[in-house]
Amino acid sequence: MSRIDDLIAEHCPAGVEFKALGEVGELIRGRRFTKADYVPEGLGSIHYGEIYTDYGTWATEVRAYVRPELKGNLRLARTGDLVIAATGENVKDVCKAVAWLGVDEIAIHDDCYIYRHSMDPKYVSYFFQSSAFQEQKTMFATESKLARISGVNLAKIKMPVPPAAVQREIVEILDKMEKLKAELEAELEYRTRQYAYYRQVILDQVQADVVPLSTLGKWQGGITPSKANSAYWESGTIPWLASMDVSNTSTDEIRGRITDLALRETSLRLVPAPSVAVVMRSNILRRTLPIGLIEVATTVNQDMRVLVPREGVDAEYVFQVLRADAERIRSACVRTDGSMAAVDSQGFLGWEIPLPSLAEQRRVAKKLRHFDALVNDLSIGLPAEIAARRQQYEYYRDMLLTFEEAA
Repeated sequence: MSRIDDLIAEHCPAGVEFKALGEVGELIRGRRFTKADYVPEGLGSIHYGEIYTDYGTWATEVRAYVRPELKGNLRLARTGDLVIAATGENVKDVCKAVAWLGVDEIAIHDDCYIYRHSMDPKYVSYFFQSSAFQEQKTMFATESKLARISGVNLAKIKMPVPPAAVQREIVEILDKMEKLKAELEAELEYRTRQYAYYRQVILDQVQADVVPLSTLGKWQGGITPSKANSAYWESGTIPWLASMDVSNTSTDEIRGRITDLALRETSLRLVPAPSVAVVMRSNILRRTLPIGLIEVATTVNQDMRVLVPREGVDAEYVFQVLRADAERIRSACVRTDGSMAAVDSQGFLGWEIPLPSLAEQRRVAKKLRHFDALVNDLSIGLPAEIAARRQQYEYYRDMLLTFEEAA
């Protein structure tokens, strides 16, 4: 920290200027391209959904391409530009950003903004992750089915603009911390893939006729009661499960709560426990298919389907089988051509799984539960270290991006 203090004392002893994004750069809305425009090779592109699932603080390569002849009709990001998701599933997520550091210009989807500026691109991207940015963003973003922010409002958000030498020093420190965090996360991902393989080996030993998911019981959906009606939410005691709360271990921490009035006046219905939740609409589906075992009676939002098993079907067994099949289901059933990734309901409900006797289902589920317990014991240190590293990283990031404002 002393190096940064020395630089501030040298270059801006009276404090750092805070300027609106619109004062120090230009926000440019992207233009629409569709699934039909994608090609194996061509003009590099970034779709807003990919920012949430495929990109970190910065990038030099893209994951997708569109037809090169579209170049004249699209908006292009240049090296050093920030690419910002203007739409998200909630206010917390909206405005995730990635600094484009690749050599070539790339096409940007119309649910994104290009932020063209003269600052250190990584510094600006780190600022977009900071608590200071998040706090301001909540004043300007709107939320209905999706959260959005306009370019006019985004341009009003203020950021500290220290001298270039200070920006570079901050980026160097945060890059090192992010690299250490990424190494731990890569190790955890490797172990997770190993465990998924062995879980599938256990399930492959099940000998039984296969049946479609549609026959396992009642599949139920939900809604989001109007956030404008405080009587539906204030002092609520009834669990309301949102897609972000669905966990691939056990969905027993449901943060949302609605009131009895919401249950009486809307089409929401209570889902009895135990049940199995599957996220059907979310951009997280671009990289994973969240599946949760629900062990309390709850209501759910419109982005998922919940199975209430019929007689002869064990909820935990279905949960374990779907976890094992999750990647194959995602590959076969998830559509990513719209603004929001979604599971094709017909394909999903037609997906077949083995269904042995109830006793055998329970035996297999118990075996997999014990396997999960063993895995968690073996891995407990690594997730704890990652959580501590994330907390440390966020603390220092916010501290590094906090300045005394110039008078």
